[in-house]
Amino acid sequence: MKIKDAKILMIIAPEKFRDEEFEIPYAKFTAEGAVVTVASLKKGTATGMFGAKFNVLHTLNDISEKDFDAVIFVGGAGTPVVRADKRAVEIAKNSAGHKVLGAICWAPTILARSGAIKGKKATVWLGDDAEYGMKTSAVLEKYGAGFVEKSVVVDGNVITGNGPAAAGEFADAIIKKLSQK
Repeated sequence: MKIKDAKILMIIAPEKFRDEEFEIPYAKFTAEGAVVTVASLKKGTATGMFGAKFNVLHTLNDISEKDFDAVIFVGGAGTPVVRADKRAVEIAKNSAGHKVLGAICWAPTILARSGAIKGKKATVWLGDDAEYGMKTSAVLEKYGAGFVEKSVVVDGNVITGNGPAAAGEFADAIIKKLSQK
């Protein structure tokens, strides 16, 4: 299972991304030889919920999703900030059906908002979504996705994970999908 030279875009919140959901897949992707670009809403040091730091060199406006084989949205408490960003939603929408599209934890709600997972099965961190006033699983269903209560769900080129404990399995599913391309 080799994805050497695959180009992967990982999108993280500038603050409060979930450390493991970024660090574990990032380490696995780079160990496999993938070229990983990390982007956020602003350049500079992004900070995880538990203190992880990453120097972000690209904003979402600096990159073109067309340049990547996979687009991955990292979850965590910063997810609503990313979900509110028009460019983030546009990247998800434009990547649907053309790329391996992944999201973990709360981030599948970004894919839902974009319409990228309408008619797809997906999982998500189960919690309250204050913006929508409903459970995160109901947010997916509101936008036409079928919620499945599993740690990782693969439906075509869409891969979703339900939280930090699933980070390794989530990354492995993305690697497997990219290796089949």
